[in-house]
Amino acid sequence: MDQSFVVRAQRLRRLPPYLFKAIDEKKAAVKARGVDIIDLGVGDPDLPTPPHILEAMKKALDDPSNHRYPSYSGMLEFREAVAQWYHERFGVSVAPEREVISLIGSKEGIAHFPLALVDTGDRVLVPSPAYPVYHIATLFAGGESYVMPLEERRGFLPDLDSIPEEVAVSSKVMFINYPNNPTSAVASREFFERVVEFAMRYKIVVCHDAAYTELAFDGYRPLSFLQVDGAKEVGVEFHSLSKTYNMTGWRIGFAVGNPDAISALGDIKSNIDSGVFQAVQWAAIEALRGDQGCVEEMIRVYQERRDLMVQGLREAGFEVTPPKATFYLWVKVPEGYTSAGMTEHLLEKAGVVVTPGNGFGEPGEGFFRIALTQDKARLEEAVNRMKQVVL
Repeated sequence: MDQSFVVRAQRLRRLPPYLFKAIDEKKAAVKARGVDIIDLGVGDPDLPTPPHILEAMKKALDDPSNHRYPSYSGMLEFREAVAQWYHERFGVSVAPEREVISLIGSKEGIAHFPLALVDTGDRVLVPSPAYPVYHIATLFAGGESYVMPLEERRGFLPDLDSIPEEVAVSSKVMFINYPNNPTSAVASREFFERVVEFAMRYKIVVCHDAAYTELAFDGYRPLSFLQVDGAKEVGVEFHSLSKTYNMTGWRIGFAVGNPDAISALGDIKSNIDSGVFQAVQWAAIEALRGDQGCVEEMIRVYQERRDLMVQGLREAGFEVTPPKATFYLWVKVPEGYTSAGMTEHLLEKAGVVVTPGNGFGEPGEGFFRIALTQDKARLEEAVNRMKQVVL
């Protein structure tokens, strides 16, 4: 057959190039030369899931009642654990039955959220640089992304005042994400208050991706968007157990907030998936209700790594600000390089993989991202190699 009869849908043809595909290809070529690669590109924790969570999972696996279809919205026990955690951590009260839903990881929920609220041609306010799923989910729903640039001079917060009136009135959803990936920026209560006021004025539903609230340093405690008056009227917050409890492969998260938005997301999910495996939900309950010493230890480890890398990068001549949260460093590209050029240079000359800032969106040009997801010895080796090949 000369030509395949499989023709990709237009929505797939509109997708931007996959961020890590080109990096993976170049990484494979360098590896083939026998180079020892140190991968600081992907934000996948190298630390193991804590033992008490594993034990809860093992116990749940032996219970045959967990082997059947789970609830679409999540076990009531899981949603109650989420509500309890939210109240203890943020002082925010949410109703488990109406204002909490389980997710197969927060990525899944974020990806499905526009399907619940966005019609063809509707606008969605999307930050850039950003987690690519916000824009891709908008495309899949038939919406149009309006880019809100995150610039260093504004602390990597979107300038709501610069959004044209005609764009604001035609927008259905706004994505925000703090602590932020990739910039590691954090947001103040005042910023969240402005978001609530803006959303109320233009009847926009806010989707706050809060996956990194528990990974913060030097005693800093990030806010929940829902702590601001009126936030629950306009928004939903997405959380993941992936980063907080090193459970990336387990695929469990949750969304909380506006009950109508939660219900709409539930309608999408009930027609697409069959919920989270109950044994995983029991493990997540143990994570949320159990000893939080594992989170404190994780923070200690990442803070130590952060300090090591910031000092080493500065010695190498890079400009980098120590982040208050996340396990990312957002590093300025030296003069004379582009983001992609710097990334390729470090891979080819040092065998170190980092992610170009413009891969997260055009406003990310001039930066690259480092994920602190290697142990201290490997990070030290990486930064020593970078010192030798950069400036």
